[in-house]
Amino acid sequence: MMTKSKASKAQLAELFRSFIKSEFVITDDETLKPYECDGLAMYRELPLMVVLPETVEQVQRVMRICHEYKVPVVARGAGTGLSAGAMPHREGVVLSLAKFNRILEIDPVSRTARLQPGVRNLAISEQAASHGLYYGPDPSSQIACTIGGNVAENAGGVHCLKYGLTVNNLLSVEMITAEGERVTLGSDGLDACGMDLLALLTGSEGLLGVVTEVKVKLLPIPEVARVIMAGFDSIEKAGDAVGSVINHGIIPGGLEMMDSPAIIATDDFCGAGYPREAKALLLCEVDGTEEEVGEHIAEAETLFRKLGATSIRTSTNDEERALLWKGRKSAFPAVGRISPDYYCMDGTIPRRYLAKVLLEMEQMSEEFGLLVANVFHAGDGNLHPLILFDANVPGEFEKAEAFGSKVLELCVAVGGCITGEHGVGVEKIRQMAVQFNDQELEQFHEVKAAFDPLGILNPGKGVPTLKFCQEYRSLEHKQHRHEQPGAHHG
Repeated sequence: MMTKSKASKAQLAELFRSFIKSEFVITDDETLKPYECDGLAMYRELPLMVVLPETVEQVQRVMRICHEYKVPVVARGAGTGLSAGAMPHREGVVLSLAKFNRILEIDPVSRTARLQPGVRNLAISEQAASHGLYYGPDPSSQIACTIGGNVAENAGGVHCLKYGLTVNNLLSVEMITAEGERVTLGSDGLDACGMDLLALLTGSEGLLGVVTEVKVKLLPIPEVARVIMAGFDSIEKAGDAVGSVINHGIIPGGLEMMDSPAIIATDDFCGAGYPREAKALLLCEVDGTEEEVGEHIAEAETLFRKLGATSIRTSTNDEERALLWKGRKSAFPAVGRISPDYYCMDGTIPRRYLAKVLLEMEQMSEEFGLLVANVFHAGDGNLHPLILFDANVPGEFEKAEAFGSKVLELCVAVGGCITGEHGVGVEKIRQMAVQFNDQELEQFHEVKAAFDPLGILNPGKGVPTLKFCQEYRSLEHKQHRHEQPGAHHG
């Protein structure tokens, strides 16, 4: 348990300004306001202050001071996260890595890129394209999200089915420990001596260290990539088609699914030409050599028709392919046009339960009186239901939260988990008590203590206290809500 800080706000600011430019040590409430939340704006908290260092040595000094004075630290990248993982601590420092935005090296021979954590995901592929290479993981927010945040949340994207999540595309990470020590996890080779701490750090949500440099693998740009867009008149048929494609030995580069509300919203938004009458839509991309792609496209088209596809369209060029993907990657802002607010969940389930879970979510939608639009990575069962609500209507956010909780608990009940790539943060901390027992949670706390004995790194996120879990499990979920301390609903 972290004890109260031994320094005042003024003392800390003076210490930081001794080595960071004064304008990059932010203490006034008005300038702190943009840092009060990440992409999940319903959870907000003003930090004590924000610092924006420019060198690794400055990050080390910040951590040493915070460790000495027992000050909470929340590392922040672009703030695009969707689980309140970067929400500040009211008595802590937000350590912004926005200035660490340089691509340090692209090595076309070893097919690697060495990056500062503030480099945007899409910028990696843009820079590597001249060498015929690209970076595989491509979250929908790739135009804005940063590689450091991708490491923190183990981000995926529409192509993670074939090419893996962030953890599968990392070689090494340099990080600063809670005490300010500079260490490197992983290596330039495919393996490193000792325990696999690189995999442990990836997805740890800023609880174990502050990332200051990342080395990633790059992939050759495929010779050919084509997308099949298949519309279905029922969610069950589309769900069955997902498993059938993979069972036939075809591993798509991407396999995405959208339901009717999402189809209409995204087509209105970007004019991708989606079949608006369809109840469900699959986007199935196949990449590789011309011969391989041609064969797999023909097989998939035949399979979709046998399984009841009401419409099939296959891209004929890169422009058409990009347009079909634009709709899927624009789904979140598209849905934002039809509802004042939405709440995006991130549960993951075995593929065989897709239809079952989607139908149960339809029933939940009626039960809570809130519409839901579904867009998700069907190939690996990562659901992204968008629960539509209006925060200006008293009680609607709480209702959306309860709806989201039931969705996550359903995911666990069918053998899945509560997050695929967005992380736990504050948002899903209650459901950690559903997925894990006390012994498992104790192990999480022991790992945290090994890296951060004082508990100053992103406190109150990711792993709940055992007392909190026991209280939550004892509640009747339909009638009560319980918050982890530190979460403020705006």
